[in-house]
Amino acid sequence: SNNNPYASFGATLARDEEQNLWSTPHDVTHTEADDDRVLYNMIVVRNQLDKDSEEWQKLNYDIYTLRQTRKEVRSRWKHILEDLGFQKEADSLLSVTKLSIISDSQNMSKARDILLKLSEETNIFPTSWELSERYLFVVDRLIALDAADEFFRMASAVYPKRPGADEGPRALPS
Repeated sequence: SNNNPYASFGATLARDEEQNLWSTPHDVTHTEADDDRVLYNMIVVRNQLDKDSEEWQKLNYDIYTLRQTRKEVRSRWKHILEDLGFQKEADSLLSVTKLSIISDSQNMSKARDILLKLSEETNIFPTSWELSERYLFVVDRLIALDAADEFFRMASAVYPKRPGADEGPRALPS
């Protein structure tokens, strides 16, 4: 009876948010990577529970926390990319879908090494973070642009690994 074309807009947004496991709307690849499958399974289990239950609330909190952590990590990467001069390209460099490919198979080993080094020697990833395959593609792109070493240097300066310190950024070096 309601002819308002925007009447279901809020419901559509809520539904999209449920399916948006990464941070990109309409990401059809959300169950392609292992970390996406974990989040997807958490959402499926949560949706089968009674909303008033303690289990539902705990799962809902865990889902929210995981999404926020992912957004924070992406934001850190974007911040460094922009500081390296990739202001216009940062979002596309960080965009990974099931159609993404490694530009050169010989870069795979170097990309893995750099990603591991970023994980071990910087705080660009939170301490509880399991390395995401998505960032392997991003590092591969940086290698192709001859910017991977500079990205690592910048990440080390902005997010240095400090014993006992958590993940806050430092000022950029002059």
